Amino acid sequence: MLRPERDVRVAYAGDRRALSAPAVRRLVAIVLRAEGQVATVNVTFLSGSRMRSLNRRTFARDRATDVISFGMKHDRQVVADVYVCPSVARGSARRLGLGVREELVRLVVHGTLHAIGYDHPEDERRTQSHMWERQERYVSKFLGGKP
Repeated sequence: MLRPERDVRVAYAGDRRALSAPAVRRLVAIVLRAEGQVATVNVTFLSGSRMRSLNRRTFARDRATDVISFGMKHDRQVVADVYVCPSVARGSARRLGLGVREELVRLVVHGTLHAIGYDHPEDERRTQSHMWERQERYVSKFLGGKP
């Protein structure tokens, strides 16, 4: 039986204190395998200023955000770009009382799920959504059941 192709590329255009490239590749592979997706996923860690610029150009929001993802399905294969901002993740982790690694893992999973077609409400129901439940399951699995 042939294994579906999963190609994950990682780039650091800013903060190199983010997750290691091997960790990101493993994490994205966990999600893609569990979701049965064949995909090419590029994960890029951006500085706050670069994320702000991307968010402004793409969504007309003049602020840095934690994660932005784009995905396109073509012949049962997904091609995706996931952008993560470690400086925003550090601030969120501090506010939520979480570890930075856990928050970065969550953002990579979150962006990957969006890229393969999942979505969630933008209000307080977000954390009760099907996508959020899947996300937290993958985060827990990757972190060994512990944040």
